[in-house]
Amino acid sequence: MEKRKYNRIKAVLADKDVDQKALSAYLGTGETSVSRWCNNKAQPSIDVFFKIAEFLHVSVCDLLVEEKK
Repeated sequence: MEKRKYNRIKAVLADKDVDQKALSAYLGTGETSVSRWCNNKAQPSIDVFFKIAEFLHVSVCDLLVEEKK
């Protein structure tokens, strides 16, 4: 069974040409946490999603995988 993906943080970072280290420094969080979010092994809190969106100049919705019906 394939692991479900909830966020697009890694894709948006690539689109914006920003590395995980820069995001980690901006948030003041460990690089391991950011890596786990980017690989969908863990999810940031809602507050952190808003901070990530602010840093990347995108909507929070852009960071989430759209549910397919």
